[in-house]
Amino acid sequence: MEGWVDLRSDTVTRPTAEMRKAMAAAEVGDNVYGEDPTVRRLEETAAARVGCQAALFVPSGTMGNQIAIHLYASPGTDVLLEAGSHVHRSELGAMAAWTGATARALAGEDGLLSPGEVERAIAPPAYYVARATLLVLENTHNFAGGVVLPQERKEALVAVARRHGLAVHLDGARIFNAAAALGLPAAEVAAGCDTVMFCLSKGLGAPVGSLLCGSREAMEEARVVRKRLGGGMRQAGILAAAGLVALERHVDRLAEDHRRARRLAEAVAELPGCVLDPAGVRTNIVIAAVEPGERLPALLEALRGQGVLAGAMGPGRLRLVTHLDVDDAGIGRAVAALRTVAAARV
Repeated sequence: MEGWVDLRSDTVTRPTAEMRKAMAAAEVGDNVYGEDPTVRRLEETAAARVGCQAALFVPSGTMGNQIAIHLYASPGTDVLLEAGSHVHRSELGAMAAWTGATARALAGEDGLLSPGEVERAIAPPAYYVARATLLVLENTHNFAGGVVLPQERKEALVAVARRHGLAVHLDGARIFNAAAALGLPAAEVAAGCDTVMFCLSKGLGAPVGSLLCGSREAMEEARVVRKRLGGGMRQAGILAAAGLVALERHVDRLAEDHRRARRLAEAVAELPGCVLDPAGVRTNIVIAAVEPGERLPALLEALRGQGVLAGAMGPGRLRLVTHLDVDDAGIGRAVAALRTVAAARV
């Protein structure tokens, strides 16, 4: 939306001029036949970035997650995941609808699962108890406010899964934000997981698409599942071209979004009734509890009146997300709007 500071999500970014140029010039072919050279180059680049053998270009992160679940779960089996995870909260029960698997949701602290809790949740070998076959991790954790999964915790969780014969899928929609916050390559963040999905259309700023990455064998089967789900795209190189620009140009700049998010968090913390520790904001998502929760709609409307679009992450939770389309000047406008609203005691 022109003229607005849009902080509702990092999915609102528009393709850059460089992306549009690359899209217009992209060499294409029928990707369902495996003949699109630009898609192939994107898949090779993506796999290398996260340390996997192969990758599959899919229309959305949800489809990527659900394909991975379909690979490792089956009707009547359990998928272990954190209760607030995107797979559990925002994918419309797709694992039940498409795979027939059930979610065993575990409560994590600040969105982070504990190895001990996962260990306890894995059912004993009794024939009448649903068997867990997959552990799903999320990094960064969207609903917990962009929380980063520490490497040591991830390694411990993977070790528990391996000890009990579970596969591990990483919902890494914002894995490059996690990597930037940890100061590590994305391949290290993904290490140990059987599959990892990441989005091009969030912090990386591409208009469409996500990548599911894993072994060559897994991605061969994933291609079959993608087609079954209706995700086979034809001359998709025009989309893949934007994704290549995103990976080549926009990964290293994510630290700027994190810096701007911390600046926003400090301003949000000044709002009367907003509960937030700015020190806990490590990536590009700022979530604050608004007390009382009934104030939130009025607060959002007041910010809108100041030219700032913000979001709600459930009842009484204010959400602001920094991204490619909001520069320092835009953050300055947002901070000024927050202070105006604070002075008015909305």
